[in-house]
Amino acid sequence: MRRSFMWDKMAKRYSEQPVANEAAYQKKLQVTREYLRPDMEVLEFGCGTGSIAIAHAAHVKHIQAIDISSKMLDIARDRVGAKKIENITFEQSSIDDFSAPDQTFDAVMGHSILHLLDNKEAAIAKVHKMLKPGGIFITSTICIGDTKKFLKLIVPIGRLVGLILKVFTVKELETCLIDAGFKIDHQWQPPGKDRVVFIVAKKAG
Repeated sequence: MRRSFMWDKMAKRYSEQPVANEAAYQKKLQVTREYLRPDMEVLEFGCGTGSIAIAHAAHVKHIQAIDISSKMLDIARDRVGAKKIENITFEQSSIDDFSAPDQTFDAVMGHSILHLLDNKEAAIAKVHKMLKPGGIFITSTICIGDTKKFLKLIVPIGRLVGLILKVFTVKELETCLIDAGFKIDHQWQPPGKDRVVFIVAKKAG
């Protein structure tokens, strides 16, 4: 609940911030669309103010978008209404609490979220169960475990503001996905010091 309250307070300011790396953002959108089809049912968890769902709505059948923050979702719904988009459904939920039958979705997206979860392994396993055979999991994740070790001492300070950035490496994230039953189909990191890794992982089948 504390994290939901924090994101509620940040929602308006968050929605007004420009994209940090526009070129990288557009590349991720482009790569994602290469995997999308008009008949797809898609889930996005940690959808925030809906920007990514809105960007992909025209390329799929339906997107179920969830987030823990009601204020973030209010902004997302306003944006969707203004654009007259009719194939995005929003629901207030965490990935832990969200329920869907096994093999419901053709694709699941989780951007800027895995590094905020208490148990990324459980979330990835749940995503795998919800995907149809051959379905894809698309994620963009901060992996600060590959940076200097002193960051591991700084990160716990986030507890003071309710935001804890989990420390793991790109290799550790890859291992989590493979152990859950995924095959890495595409992987990319922006050049420079950006610690974000963009991965498209495919469920066998």
